[in-house]
Amino acid sequence: MQATTLFLDRDGVLNERIMDGYVTRLEEFRLIDGVLEAMAILSRRFDHIFMVTNQQGIGKGLMSEGDLETIHRWFTEQVESAGGRIDRIYHCPALKSAHSFMRKPSIGMALQARRDFPEVRLREAVMVGDTKSDMLFGRRAGMTTVLVGDEPEVATEAPHLVDFRYGTLLDFAQSLK
Repeated sequence: MQATTLFLDRDGVLNERIMDGYVTRLEEFRLIDGVLEAMAILSRRFDHIFMVTNQQGIGKGLMSEGDLETIHRWFTEQVESAGGRIDRIYHCPALKSAHSFMRKPSIGMALQARRDFPEVRLREAVMVGDTKSDMLFGRRAGMTTVLVGDEPEVATEAPHLVDFRYGTLLDFAQSLK
């Protein structure tokens, strides 16, 4: 895998997903084991690392942009303290029903990253996620896709969207050493 740019989903990849709910406060944000170690490895391997995350909890009024900023600031500090980095975080607060171009699986966040970092080549990028939406986002943007976790919907409905599969982000990172 010769990719130079890494796109990461958040919930279910970096932190524990709250099933049928949202991480709305820092106290609810729980890192998945091995994520900080993985981020240090990935930061040495990739020129750019971006987080791309749908956050419709904002659109539903369950949290504010400030709440999200607090969570992301804390996470970024933890990553940096462990020797890793995230170059930019992109999020879409729109409701799914709004059909926003910025909301995954549409590729608006990938195109925004390319505008912000003109050297980024999406065909030389990897998208790591845990859902069908993440895999579709990566495929539509021309990226290599990596599924982490055990999402049955992807395995049964969309295996063609997955280029590589790993149990965790750390498993993926260690495979690149």
